[in-house]
Amino acid sequence: MTIAYLGLGSNLGSRSRNLSAARRRLRQTGARILRQSRVIETEPWGVEDQPRFLNQVIEVDWPGTPRQLLKAAKQVEVDGGRKHTRRWGPRVIDVDILLFGDAQLNERGLVIPHPRIGERDFVRESLAELGVKFPTKSEASP
Repeated sequence: MTIAYLGLGSNLGSRSRNLSAARRRLRQTGARILRQSRVIETEPWGVEDQPRFLNQVIEVDWPGTPRQLLKAAKQVEVDGGRKHTRRWGPRVIDVDILLFGDAQLNERGLVIPHPRIGERDFVRESLAELGVKFPTKSEASP
């Protein structure tokens, strides 16, 4: 079992219900949710002309590999009604792997730690709420 941190986000439909359904679906895939940050309403990132997001970070105990967790996360998105449109566009649900134990991966379609943690205040704030410190780019640079 590996402790992983997942970022959840929704800006379409019943945003709060979408987050709740995603947590339920993740549990059904084998993720054991240990803790969760508070839900934060945020401005869109990347593409600004869209509704505001509800975001949350959850800490899970995962029995498989990072690639298996990615597959589960993508299935949760599909089951939640996500339609892939433009990058960073509006979405019913988004599930990102932020951290996976102490793994550092840079594979096609899977980069861990998530490459934009340092650019998103709400992710760092939510991780900090769960007791996880992740350096900003300026702190990580020599």
